[in-house]
Amino acid sequence: LVVRWQGEDRPPLLTTGYAYPFIPERLLDATLPYMTALAPFTYGLDGEGSLRPLDDGRLLTAAAELGTAPLLHLSNLTEDDVFSPERSALVLLDSRQQTRLIAQVLSTLERLGYRGVDVDFENLPAAQRKPYAAFLETLHNRLRPMGCPLVAAVAPKTRDDQPGRLSEGHGYPELGAAVDYLLLMTYEWGYAEGPPMAVAPLPQVRQVLDYAVTAVPREKLLLGIPNYGYDWPLPYRQGSTRAVSLSNQAAVALARERGAAIRYDEKVQSPWFSYTDGEGQEREVWFEDARSLAAKLRLVREYGLAGCGVWNLDRPWPQGWTTLNALFAPEDPSW
Repeated sequence: LVVRWQGEDRPPLLTTGYAYPFIPERLLDATLPYMTALAPFTYGLDGEGSLRPLDDGRLLTAAAELGTAPLLHLSNLTEDDVFSPERSALVLLDSRQQTRLIAQVLSTLERLGYRGVDVDFENLPAAQRKPYAAFLETLHNRLRPMGCPLVAAVAPKTRDDQPGRLSEGHGYPELGAAVDYLLLMTYEWGYAEGPPMAVAPLPQVRQVLDYAVTAVPREKLLLGIPNYGYDWPLPYRQGSTRAVSLSNQAAVALARERGAAIRYDEKVQSPWFSYTDGEGQEREVWFEDARSLAAKLRLVREYGLAGCGVWNLDRPWPQGWTTLNALFAPEDPSW
């Protein structure tokens, strides 16, 4: 295994990552050196549209010690871990509450030393599409004099009028114009309730990029990278089968434990294997490895993107960070 050729040029890459407050300290310290920015997950919205608190002190301390820029992560996530269009409506459709929320965000940013904001409003209906872009533009105008960037996460789309609850409220052209960076959430094609398949199959990722670069300047785009896989029971039955999420490290360990041969699908650029569990249940696992990550990072170069964003850092992935480090150097932010 070649980690890096001596003297090989490693271009800088803007790399963001997300972490829950309960991430193990050793894992956080081992991962942050590969990240330009860290977004502690998450400052959600309460039932009145105000900022819900986050126990982010330990993550902010680690980021400061290791030279990683912290981004305040703002979402419409509820106390029950649901992305709520009702919560987002409280601030997108009420100018007084929106002004109040922005004031809360800026106050928290300055008080805790955040260097920017990352917004992730999901499950927005079509009626909130324009108000969402207007909200981000207003927030951006407040952040710009402070030298703080604004990032927004968007659902993967292949056309502007793509239907579905994940897509309708995210308009690439207007969101791209309102922020500094758009994070394309290019994962979850393989998901817990769906059939066994790659989490981020390369042909589908390419389709999203082919559209995104027509709607948003390339230098504003970040490619979403999944740091996880799924383990499905077979046969798959729509509506009843549910996969178990697992780390990439755990997937390799499971294959070793069960004596399963790990295969690599060249079309979708993802590893997978099948095995029989202790109860005689046939199962199929898809995950990410150094090869699949390298394939995605080649897309960053090919399309001229600004960088990538990893969901999430809470699971160990040493081969992933080794691959990232071999191909790129973490960008030193100017903000």
